[in-house]
Amino acid sequence: MKVILLEDVKSLGKKGEIVNISDGYARNFVLPKKLGVEANAKNMNDLKLQKANADKVAQEQLEAAQELAKVLETKEVTLKMKSGEGGRAFGSISSKEIAQAAKVQCGLELDKKKIQLPEAIKALGVYEVGVKLHTKVTGKLKVKVIEEA
Repeated sequence: MKVILLEDVKSLGKKGEIVNISDGYARNFVLPKKLGVEANAKNMNDLKLQKANADKVAQEQLEAAQELAKVLETKEVTLKMKSGEGGRAFGSISSKEIAQAAKVQCGLELDKKKIQLPEAIKALGVYEVGVKLHTKVTGKLKVKVIEEA
């Protein structure tokens, strides 16, 4: 019997796949637990429409991330920190502080987990910080660290 999987099933396959399984396994396990539906014409058409919709949504998300990346490149976030001799900072600036400053100064909602800092910023200056907006899109945000008066 051909079955369209509605969820990932460990021994069969991933969600949305069409698999050929024995009638008994389908009737007694897969169909009653709503792990799949019989692959008839109506269900095949529904699957095709769902895949088309999912592709469309994924494309829209990718385009939105690309637009946000362009906006990020034009923005600059300024953070103040106390420093001692030679521009050496007391403490450091983390991705959480950068996300808060971006929200206040630029009106951008950035997730602190998506900000890619190889290490915390510990000196004054201008830094380019990567922001992971999508699996395929990484934006650059300019972070300027100045001395607090």
